[in-house]
Amino acid sequence: MSHFFAFLARMKFIQRWGLMRNTTKENIQEHSLQVAMIAHSLAVIRNSCFDGKVDAARAALLGMYHEVTEVFTGDLPTPVKYFNPQIKVVYKDIEDMARTKMYDMLPGELQAGFRNLLHKRAEDAALWELVKAADKISAYLKCAEELKAGNREFAVASKMTGQELAENKLPEVKYFLEVFAPSFSLSLDELN
Repeated sequence: MSHFFAFLARMKFIQRWGLMRNTTKENIQEHSLQVAMIAHSLAVIRNSCFDGKVDAARAALLGMYHEVTEVFTGDLPTPVKYFNPQIKVVYKDIEDMARTKMYDMLPGELQAGFRNLLHKRAEDAALWELVKAADKISAYLKCAEELKAGNREFAVASKMTGQELAENKLPEVKYFLEVFAPSFSLSLDELN
């Protein structure tokens, strides 16, 4: 018996933004879907507009699995994770142990099919760069939605995340932010 998917199903119980008041709760399962969609779109933008040659479907898959270790670690708030370099190093070690634990839960005959989703490989570096950018964009969009709902709790996070994205050198990130992000500040009536 394998507990792999039973643990993945628990992603819906891990809440993000735990130190902040949220108008709408967000769990890591729904966050991972949004990151997968954004990572896919960043890859498509790269391929369509900037002469890229990346696997958009694989970018989506990596986005889907990018937070799976949090079923063991929980969502460590950013201010805690980056409080000092030692915490960041120790937390990465904990994530690596959790990743190995997840991988070891798979039946042996299936492990090869999941290995490169759970363990990073060098040839996926460009895709992981897109997933990381998608993760940051997802955070920025969450801030935009919270601010739209009148929740000023997210004002500083929005400013900081927006600044990080403005400093991002990937042209597909700039494209996404210019073309898609502004809609997240609109009401349903304005979208129609």
